Amino acid sequence: MPDLIEHGSGEYEETVALRDEVLRKSLGLSYDPTELAGEKESFHFALRDGVQLVACLVLKPLDEGCIKMRQLAVRENLQCKGFGRELVNYAESFAQGRGCEEIVLHARETARGFYEKLGYDTEGDSFTEVGLPHLVMRKKF
Repeated sequence: MPDLIEHGSGEYEETVALRDEVLRKSLGLSYDPTELAGEKESFHFALRDGVQLVACLVLKPLDEGCIKMRQLAVRENLQCKGFGRELVNYAESFAQGRGCEEIVLHARETARGFYEKLGYDTEGDSFTEVGLPHLVMRKKF
């Protein structure tokens, strides 16, 4: 079962390292301290298999009733094993429990099928973010 973790904790730093490895390093990008400090008001989740961190994600409140899912990262050698789906399902339940009526996200085009299988709908045209094509996707509860 995923855990809600505290911003700035050792567990948080571990999730930042996983996000960096999976989402940023291959693009030649890294996190700057200001960007990470801006995540203080977000909810951070970690999923472990035993002691190993296998997946993480961030939920950022946007306004009453809407939250943004960001930075879903699954350890590369463990992708397609259900960890991402488990973490997203948990995050959705967490958001609903706090009165959220919808989740919005910016998905890499390569992840479109993953999110569609989980009930997310595409909105609008593709756009470029961090040098890659992305789509706005949304799920209403």
